[in-house]
Amino acid sequence: MASSMIAENLDNIKNQIHQAEQKASVKTGSVRLCAVSKFHPAQAVMDAFDAGQFLFGENRVQEASEKFLQVNQELSDKGIKNLPELHIIGSLQSNKVKKAVAIASCIQSVDRMGLVEEIEKHCANLGKQISVFFEYHTAEDSKSGYENEDDLFKTLERCANGDFPHVIPVGLMTMAPFVTEEAPIRKSFITLRNLRDSIHSRFPSLPMRELSMGMSGDFKIAIEEGSTMVRIGTAIFGERNYQ
Repeated sequence: MASSMIAENLDNIKNQIHQAEQKASVKTGSVRLCAVSKFHPAQAVMDAFDAGQFLFGENRVQEASEKFLQVNQELSDKGIKNLPELHIIGSLQSNKVKKAVAIASCIQSVDRMGLVEEIEKHCANLGKQISVFFEYHTAEDSKSGYENEDDLFKTLERCANGDFPHVIPVGLMTMAPFVTEEAPIRKSFITLRNLRDSIHSRFPSLPMRELSMGMSGDFKIAIEEGSTMVRIGTAIFGERNYQ
């Protein structure tokens, strides 16, 4: 896709986010846009960055590593010091954690205690802190995420007790069902918001404020239900080039 089209799409999406913020009566700029660049080339990321997009999301660690090493090198060669922020948003296997924490500032798809332990180990080795979102299963067609509050609360209790000093729990993430009806989509987002509020009461020391929910087809509903970050790819970069 041409750089001008990516810039135009970004501007359109940001305007729609702004309108959704107004409709939801939330502060302008309170919802961050995570541009999902998976299956798109490094040049598309460069074009989006040039158009003012700073935060990107990738599903596959290997693809993300290769792509963003290239992007960061090219930007550094241009004298740009403020490099893009990268979030890993796809299901993460334990054997990919070392590379993931080396390239990303945040992992949005934490779905089990063992993964937090692995993230802590590798971050400690790097002397690096990393933000995490805990993915919660709110829809039957979503295959990942914590499936019950008890398991999530056990993980959060260890976070609150200081067992993972290099892991910063900042929020929750979910995927709504892929349906045309609005009701189940909205229910998914309400479930996540209510869970976040419950966590606030139970673990007040944890900075669990963020809700990463909403994609190209449902981000306006997500913002109405309290999303603070939307993950949008196709509406920005066009259809993916699957490889």
